Amino acid sequence: MKQLFIAGAWRDGVSVRANINPSDASDIVGHYAQADRGLAEEAIAAARAAFPAWSRSTPQVRADALDRIGSEILARKDELGALLSREEGKTLPEGIGEAARAGQIFKFFAGEALRCGGERLPSVRPGLDVEITREALGVVGIITPWNFPIAIPAWKIAPALAHGNCVVFKPADLVPGSAWALAEIISRSGLPADVFNLVTGPGSQVGQALLDSPDVDGITFTGSTATGRRVMDATSRRFARMQLEMGGKNPLVVLDDADLAQAVFCAIQGAYYSTGQRCTASSRFIVEKGIYPAFVKAVSDGLAALKVDDALKAGTDIGPVVDASQLAQDLDYIGIGRAEGARLAFGGERLTRGKTGHYLSPAFFVDADPTMRIAREEIFGPVACAIPAADYEHALALANDTEYGLSAGICTSSLKHASHFKRNVEAGMVMVNVPTAGVDYHVPFGGRKASSFGPREQGRYAEDFFTIVKTAYTGA
Repeated sequence: MKQLFIAGAWRDGVSVRANINPSDASDIVGHYAQADRGLAEEAIAAARAAFPAWSRSTPQVRADALDRIGSEILARKDELGALLSREEGKTLPEGIGEAARAGQIFKFFAGEALRCGGERLPSVRPGLDVEITREALGVVGIITPWNFPIAIPAWKIAPALAHGNCVVFKPADLVPGSAWALAEIISRSGLPADVFNLVTGPGSQVGQALLDSPDVDGITFTGSTATGRRVMDATSRRFARMQLEMGGKNPLVVLDDADLAQAVFCAIQGAYYSTGQRCTASSRFIVEKGIYPAFVKAVSDGLAALKVDDALKAGTDIGPVVDASQLAQDLDYIGIGRAEGARLAFGGERLTRGKTGHYLSPAFFVDADPTMRIAREEIFGPVACAIPAADYEHALALANDTEYGLSAGICTSSLKHASHFKRNVEAGMVMVNVPTAGVDYHVPFGGRKASSFGPREQGRYAEDFFTIVKTAYTGA
């Protein structure tokens, strides 16, 4: 059994949860300890006790620890990627790529620990100097989702530690394996005891303890918009800092002048790879009428060529849905789309692959209306719909007609339309002739409207959440 990590020691939990492979439900990845509220509060207390010394440690100490973590992750990326794919269901190349990204993130923030800046300014009043510095926020509660079980924890944990914060990490219940493997690497990195704590367990116990505790100075959360609203509710009542990354219903606009092959690549890669289980997935194809028939046929043909199978099997393009509950949700939405009058041009059927897995053929609806639920609500699976647009202006209006604003893409050869779209689409991230899903680790990540709240994640912008700005005056 894999234990919790609290106050520098491995600890038993109050119960044990089996980690099940979505490609083969008979395969138990491992058994993982579950914490309750009491154990979560112990972890919070440990982090609080460690904060004064850790926040005043030298940048070199923090950089060295993060660099060691990043180096080990990169050295073990194949092993960690296989574990990730086995427990989450994305293909092995995707799993290995995500593990490598986690290592690169830690390496980047090792450098950021040494790039701690500040300013010294003359006051407008004579005889005064002004210093502007950044200090660590404090104890940070980190709550992560199941769809990127090592990369998202990395891009929250690494900047937290780099800037001198202490961490209590609660991963999603579905994917404890990657979280535990990451925690085990961190436990040997040379961090002082208590600085980093891992508490796996239910949100009603562990997550709520983080939200309620006056000793947790900030919560960084990635998950659904509905849960994000509850996090905001609880955290704002005690004036703690929050960073929320939530849902998306991301548009991919395809104009008549687009390169068809490139547009189809962007559509299929952005909507269906990683089984469509990405908050940046493009689930709305908004297609100008001239290219619409050819686009629909080409996407259908492209989906027919994809192989849906065991995530660890060579040649698999799309792995299983993460669990039975998510599969049921996907199938429900496919039924809703049919009932609403959209035409299912391809897929949408449950598949069998010789094992008890959660396999679904990628579903492609066409002739959808923008008022349909499948065009408005986040499904979080391999389900997308095509919506016809009269012209560019109509396509832009459709793209912005959503409560979400995470990622948006356009396929066009027109510099005029690309430039206008980048400026006028209501999204935090914009992609031109590339898929909506897939971002670099050294640049800011986040959206607007119901997709994000608070400072950006990743890159140098991460310091806006994990640090507090201090202004100090000194008289001559």
